[in-house]
Amino acid sequence: MKQQIIVSGIGGQGVLFLTRVIAQAAVNRGTPVLTSETHGMAQRGGTVLSTIKIGNFASPLVRTGQADIGLLLWEANLPVHQSLLRENGVWIINSPVAGSGSRIDAAQIARELGNPVLSNLVLLGLAVQQQALFCSAEECAEAIKQLAPKKFIEQNLEAFQKGMNG
Repeated sequence: MKQQIIVSGIGGQGVLFLTRVIAQAAVNRGTPVLTSETHGMAQRGGTVLSTIKIGNFASPLVRTGQADIGLLLWEANLPVHQSLLRENGVWIINSPVAGSGSRIDAAQIARELGNPVLSNLVLLGLAVQQQALFCSAEECAEAIKQLAPKKFIEQNLEAFQKGMNG
């Protein structure tokens, strides 16, 4: 199994936590994983891009036209990172409007749950529901339990489940 994933958003959206959850799911199943992060002016709402490579790879960076899946927490980053996705790759996008790729208003769902940062796990839920990722719902839930602060585990799992329900 080999998969190349990009996660894009802006500072404060949980790009890095989402990356850690996906990477932890790979570690838990004993699959090699490499990650890399590029931070813009993240503390001021700048772009954050992380890459995840599942399987045997020599470098963590995803080259142009090589990503199998793109998880976009900030739809405005689509033109910036679109060239990274391979032909027939899958976009999972946080967006309130219809368009290309699989879309869900993850930000609205997260606000309804009382925590806007949860949009990352809502998006992860949709990606799992769409069977776009290498891992199962159970594997992601276990990774969330391992990584989330104890007092936020239930809320994180609820956001993930909402994403899986579409």
